[in-house]
Amino acid sequence: MDVKELILKKIEKVPERYLGEILDFIRFLETKALKEKMGTAIASETSLKKDWLRSEEEEAWQDL
Repeated sequence: MDVKELILKKIEKVPERYLGEILDFIRFLETKALKEKMGTAIASETSLKKDWLRSEEEEAWQDL
């Protein structure tokens, strides 16, 4: 049994009054993942900017 299946089985046994808290936690994890992804994108932009701003890059992309 994989982790997702195990989680689903556990959730089926959780009392209804706690399901909102589980949903809140899932949303928290989604937000956390998005922030980490954005952090990586911003860090990549900083390191790649020097290549993007080169005249050779401008020439390579001008016909698109």
